[in-house]
Amino acid sequence: MGDLHLPNISDGEDKSSPLKNRIRKNYRHIRKWAKRTETNCFRIYDRDIKEYPLAIDFYDGRFCVHYFSSMGDDEPRQDLYEAAVEALSSLFGAREESIYWRTRIRREKTEQYEKVNEEKEFFTVVEYGVKFRVNLLDYLDTGLFLDHRETRRLVASMAKGKRLLNLFAYTCSFSVHAAMAGAAFTKSVDLSNTYTAWGRENFLLNGLPSQNHPIVRADCLKFIDEEIDSRVLYDLIVIDPPTLSRSKKMDQFFDVQLDHSMFLSKALRLLAPGGTLFFSTNARKFKLDQEALEGCSVIDISQKTIPLDFHDAKIHRCWKINQF
Repeated sequence: MGDLHLPNISDGEDKSSPLKNRIRKNYRHIRKWAKRTETNCFRIYDRDIKEYPLAIDFYDGRFCVHYFSSMGDDEPRQDLYEAAVEALSSLFGAREESIYWRTRIRREKTEQYEKVNEEKEFFTVVEYGVKFRVNLLDYLDTGLFLDHRETRRLVASMAKGKRLLNLFAYTCSFSVHAAMAGAAFTKSVDLSNTYTAWGRENFLLNGLPSQNHPIVRADCLKFIDEEIDSRVLYDLIVIDPPTLSRSKKMDQFFDVQLDHSMFLSKALRLLAPGGTLFFSTNARKFKLDQEALEGCSVIDISQKTIPLDFHDAKIHRCWKINQF
């Protein structure tokens, strides 16, 4: 895949802009890695400087800027907005329309809903040589959680010839990586019509056949009971649930802290002998209930799964669970 475009930016220093200097330094460091690994979506700034409460992600020449609001304000200050735009335009030649802003505070549900499906502005990025559709405009998230890049690679490295179950699958990126690495079978489960359709597009994009890679639109809490009854077993299970889920389509409310022990003990009943379950969460105050996992080897692999471009070591937690 020699057509990966990663702009070369010149070395140098701008005394007037600490933000620009940090982006330059981060990008020049990660660009070498990105070229080597066939990846054109990654983080180039991660709240490194207190005065600039931003995270900036590069998606094949487009930029997603997350503003972390401390005061509950919806829009970044004008000087912060201008500093980010100026840095990206002078370093990368970015036009303002290729810079997409996200405010990381809870928005009104209606506002999210109205934004969905307006522009349909999808484009393709590459991660470790695997293609994904992303959208920086229409949804609350982009379609690809960049902080789980190394977790996806780890799962893919174990997937050849194996059967994988991906619960709370979102746009199926774990399943697509596993299938590309030679998984014999994957099953992806998510409650959202939007995301299951998006997952199918990701499989198509990579030329993967649908017959061994079903995508199921279902409530994972109900699905897991039915799957236990059917006595199907999997070699690999990936569970990356939302912190809280209160969808109208669900019979019950899901809270990762309260419900993970029950859910994991059920999921372990679907694990084939010698199989591995990966469980992760972005919940900052999460505590894993070790007692519920008696009879299992439980290894916290969070450090291994934080990518080199993410400077927040608490962006997610991740465990590798095997039954004895």
